[in-house]
Amino acid sequence: MGIILKSQRELDKMREAGRIVSAVLDAVEAACVPGVTTFELNGIAKRELARAKARSAFLGYRPGVAPPYPAVLCTSVNRVVVHGIPSKQECLREGDLIGIDFACFKDGYCADAARTVAVGVISEPARALLETTRMCLERAIKESIPGARLGDIGAAIARTSESRGFAVVRDFVGHGIGAAMHEPPSVPNHGEPGRGPRLRPGMVLAIEPILNAGSAEVVVLDDGWTVVTADASLSAHVEHTVAITDDGPRVLTAA
Repeated sequence: MGIILKSQRELDKMREAGRIVSAVLDAVEAACVPGVTTFELNGIAKRELARAKARSAFLGYRPGVAPPYPAVLCTSVNRVVVHGIPSKQECLREGDLIGIDFACFKDGYCADAARTVAVGVISEPARALLETTRMCLERAIKESIPGARLGDIGAAIARTSESRGFAVVRDFVGHGIGAAMHEPPSVPNHGEPGRGPRLRPGMVLAIEPILNAGSAEVVVLDDGWTVVTADASLSAHVEHTVAITDDGPRVLTAA
C-alpha cells in the first residue's frame, strides 16, 4: 500500500480525533504525581475516552506475534522506552520520567500523540533529556513542509539529539496515520537530508522522536510489549500527528 493523501474533510476528522487525544493526555499528565499508579492513569484515560465517545486505538491491538495490548494508554517509566503496560504495582515516585502515549479513533479516523512528563522535581540530566526530546520534535515539525523529503525529518531529529549527547532509538519509528493507526510511510528518527519520499499536501505523519540518555540499544521484555534501554539509562518519547499542508505543517494533536 502506498502513501495515502487525505482530503480536507478527512483532515478535519483527524483534527477532531487529535483534540480528544490532547485532552486525554492533559488529564493524564495532571495526575502524574508521586503516589499514583500507572493503572490509575490508564483509568483516567479510559474515562476520558468514554466521555468523548471515541474508540481506543491501543486496546486489543496485536501486531505480529505480540499478545493483544491490554490497555488504552502506554505508560513508560524511566528506563522503559515505549509500550509500557499500566500496572497496579507500578507507583510513580518523585524524580521519575514517565512517557504517556495515547491514540484513538473518532468517526473512522485516528490520531496519535505522546508526551514525557516529569514527576515532581527531576534531575538536571533528566531535564536535559526531556528538553532535547521536545526540541527534536519541534525541529522535525518545522521540516514537515511540501517539497521537503522524509529524510529531512529524521536528519533534524538525529542532528539535534546527537549535538546534545543523546542517542536516537532506531528500532522504533514514526508512521503514516489516517483511517488506520499505522500507514505508510515509516518515519525514522534518523536519515539523510534530501533523501526519501517527497512530502506532499495531504500526507499525515505521526512523528515521534525517542531518545536515550545512554546507548541506543533496546530490549523487548517477555510480555512482548515493554521496551527498555539495554543499559538501564533513562529514555524519553514525544509524538504529534502532523498534516502536511500548502500552508505548512498542521499539528492535529495540538491543544
